[in-house]
Amino acid sequence: MTDNLEKQEEEQTFLQHLEALRSMLIKSIVSVVVLSPLGFWAAPKFIDFLIKKSLPQGIAKLHYFSPMEVFIIQLKAGLIIAFVLAFPYIVVQVRKFVLPALYEHERKFLGWLVVLATFLFVLGAAFCVFVIMPLIMNFSAAFATSQLEATLGLESFINLAAGMMLAFGLMFQVPLVVLIGIKFGLVSVEVLEKARPYVIVGILILAAIFTPPDVVSQLMLGVPTWLLFEAGVFAARFIEKKPDKNISKVN
Repeated sequence: MTDNLEKQEEEQTFLQHLEALRSMLIKSIVSVVVLSPLGFWAAPKFIDFLIKKSLPQGIAKLHYFSPMEVFIIQLKAGLIIAFVLAFPYIVVQVRKFVLPALYEHERKFLGWLVVLATFLFVLGAAFCVFVIMPLIMNFSAAFATSQLEATLGLESFINLAAGMMLAFGLMFQVPLVVLIGIKFGLVSVEVLEKARPYVIVGILILAAIFTPPDVVSQLMLGVPTWLLFEAGVFAARFIEKKPDKNISKVN
């Protein structure tokens, strides 16, 4: 009888977790959908800004090769903008999902992580727009000769820019991953320092996955990510040394 009751309670708890997860995913998707009209409105302006900021002197303008290409690209760009605008809300929903399993001091720590995650995501995307994309486009234009002229398509450019911005936004979360691992006792600073060579290899592999198949783009993503990992390890030393005063859970 007792075993049956325990089994029922476990099943109910599991179903509650599934319901909470479903609610979190639905709210996150709805937030992107709600902000999509704003993203679609801003998409043409953002595309023009990105082109002006990224194209070097040797490439005057981009081209499109099908009647609906620009419209479809603007839709994609609008969804990306909507996701960026909804990112803080999505992080808050993820925070609410994991709160019941945390201690009070961990909840406060996670509250700061929401702010830092948003800041780092925006910082990574902005770093890509203002630094990385101009470097990549200038590098591409350097191959032009009197016999070779760059004729770049709008779709390929936007796909590259969107992928790179998302990659930088996500990879800039590495310090937070390190801090979470240390704070919740999943890993120690000593272990991270010993595993540094493997971490660097892992970062380079991820950079190769998230970027176009060229060494320049991979290094442009991999090197900043490695530096952010080192920054996370440096900050984690202070967290690891700081004792936790409040270890009681809040119902």
